Amino acid sequence: MDMKRRRPWLLACAALLTLDANAASQQPASIASGGVQREYILVTPDAAPPGPRPLVLVLHGHLGTAANALGGGMRPSPLSVWKDIVDREKILVLAPQGLKGSDNQTGWRDCRRDDTNNPRTDDVAFISAVVRKLVAEKRADPTRIYAMGMSNGSMMSLRLALEMRPALAAIAAASGTMAARSDCGRAQYPVSVMVIHGTDDPLAPYRGGTVGKRNGDRGSVLSVEATRDYWLKANKLEGVKPAFFEFPHSGDDATRAIRETWGEDAGPQVAVLTIRNGGHVEPSLRFHYGPVYSRLVGVQNRDLESVEEAWTFFRNKTAR
Repeated sequence: MDMKRRRPWLLACAALLTLDANAASQQPASIASGGVQREYILVTPDAAPPGPRPLVLVLHGHLGTAANALGGGMRPSPLSVWKDIVDREKILVLAPQGLKGSDNQTGWRDCRRDDTNNPRTDDVAFISAVVRKLVAEKRADPTRIYAMGMSNGSMMSLRLALEMRPALAAIAAASGTMAARSDCGRAQYPVSVMVIHGTDDPLAPYRGGTVGKRNGDRGSVLSVEATRDYWLKANKLEGVKPAFFEFPHSGDDATRAIRETWGEDAGPQVAVLTIRNGGHVEPSLRFHYGPVYSRLVGVQNRDLESVEEAWTFFRNKTAR
């Protein structure tokens, strides 16, 4: 890749490093995969106990970048809270960079067979290669690998739950569900899954259907309920009664956040965090999108921190 093409990536990473000079260390890196150099950012704590650490994959959405997901963009990023958890919990965070598809926008090749403009790259192979490298270097614990994605990144995290080796212990899928017409196989092992989704999401419909607002070129997805049922079956939790929790609400918006959880805390487990009247956006206490963005994607709930909910869900789970 020539320097002209690399410059936007390098500038974004430089801005990110400048903004976070006193926080966890963030290192841009690359690895060969599928005949090209694939890029990622690794976030590490300033000091950590010896030995392999838990690793969280953070996957940006369609149009996004790894640097944006970690707080280096123009808009606020609720996913950037992972940097705080790196320092507090002494874990590793890996933010891989998606490539451009036929629409000239960055994204991931998730399981949607009827999507016509996601890149045709093997993103499972790319991400698996980076993870295996960190495991071989004894930096990452192969039994404690997790993923959280937003939108297209959420759908990619669901693909990783089906196909990645080493196996993921748990994922959190924000504003994205399973493909309705899937290129992927069936789940081969238990993976704890949390779904975070607004009932008024205009881009990835809560009840399933066509993704996006255009002519159907973004493919189609299953409903939140069908995604939940898929993983309840895969994790042998069918018939289990869920635990119910409603988050205290503050502010004057119409959203309400409700969490249902199936299974015991150590996993395997399935959780659905429904944002009533919520849009295509991660709930956050700290990072709030403005009114113009909200008109495009819907209302953002401000009663919880999505990343903190994900980490609470992840932290006691190991791959089986």
